[in-house]
Amino acid sequence: MTQTFILGGGVTGLAAGLTSGLPVLEAAAAPGGICSSYYVRPHSPERLAQAPDDEEAYRFEIGGGHWIFGGDATILHFINQLTPVRRYARQSSVYFRQSDLYVPYPIQNFLRCLGAETAAQVLAEMSQPKLAVNTLKDWLASCFGATLCELFFYPFNQLYTAGLYEKIAPQDAYKSPVNFSLAIQGALNQTPAVGYNTTFVYPAAGLNELAQRMAERCDIRYDRRITQIDADSRMIQFAKGDRTRYDKLLATLPLNCLLEMTGLTVAAAPDPYTSVLVLNIGAVRGARCPDDHWLYNPDAQSGFHRVGFYSNVDRSFLPKAAQQTGDRVSLYVERAYVGGTKPTEAEISAYAQAVVQELQDWQFIEAAEVIDPTWIDVAYTWSLPNSQWRSQAISALEAQDIYPIGRYGRWHFQGIADSIRDGFYAGAGLKA
Repeated sequence: MTQTFILGGGVTGLAAGLTSGLPVLEAAAAPGGICSSYYVRPHSPERLAQAPDDEEAYRFEIGGGHWIFGGDATILHFINQLTPVRRYARQSSVYFRQSDLYVPYPIQNFLRCLGAETAAQVLAEMSQPKLAVNTLKDWLASCFGATLCELFFYPFNQLYTAGLYEKIAPQDAYKSPVNFSLAIQGALNQTPAVGYNTTFVYPAAGLNELAQRMAERCDIRYDRRITQIDADSRMIQFAKGDRTRYDKLLATLPLNCLLEMTGLTVAAAPDPYTSVLVLNIGAVRGARCPDDHWLYNPDAQSGFHRVGFYSNVDRSFLPKAAQQTGDRVSLYVERAYVGGTKPTEAEISAYAQAVVQELQDWQFIEAAEVIDPTWIDVAYTWSLPNSQWRSQAISALEAQDIYPIGRYGRWHFQGIADSIRDGFYAGAGLKA
């Protein structure tokens, strides 16, 4: 007997399973993928899927801070019906450690913080005719000029893309909105909040609660890690050694992984991706710990590009006793690597200690009570200029009745709300 399956129990796969009634095959023992929370007691190495009864544990997320931004009103209503959400107004900055300067995000709209001379130079460069654009680096230079690029955009993107920004195509321009009128206004006065995540929501009980509530409405089958897909015989091979036939597949797995599993090839060279090492830390709050939700870091000595503060968004990320005192902090630190490279365990351990020491030097934290790393193999997906790889890969898979869906299956950036919407759409299309 053959049937259609959904591969992957992240939010896209869960949404597809919910609308279609089709079985969801998930490699892990719990739903949510990288969009899920977990708990760690102070001075304990053990991850807990649920908060302990006494609630004396830090809450973290597998993939760092996954705040829910944008999305259709109907999707946000759906999320809130499953698990109540809280709403927040973004508070984030660029932090220049060498000068100990905080500039609100987006930096191009707060030029007055850089001083009158620098602001005037940046505005003069931004007003120049736009240059020819081929790569992300070209786009940054064309939009923001040499001064702001050398100060922030180049060093930050060197870290954020693990050096790929010099050869990948421009992407996700809405993350760095360009509005010359606002740049002029921001050189002199206050400017309104802009960007894709000016406000966001987050489940009061954690992302794991959202994933679990969705999974309860699905036919989800855990510990079903897939090692191979034979597209000719339409057979799925599992890590445990068993196999099953399929008719069609909705696949949320990364596009490159799907090609590898199926053995399908395309003419175009593969597009690159970056992996991210997420370091979750629970610590005594330092004397100079900022109130920002997250910081963009262009000059961190240990190589991270962003540090986010879960507990600045909501104190529920702290152990219960610390939620009242506020003397602890729950945070995450992100460092990017070119896809296909991974540090050794010894290198990860050395890096973690270097990060803790650097944050202590900054007085963001004092003693660390939890240091917990997670490796996200395919974290951010990119495209080479004029690349046909993504379209060729998707077409090759669809020709075999394997339909890539979601952020990683379709190889483009989007948030949780849009991923859920995609799952609903795809699931309805193949409803049993």
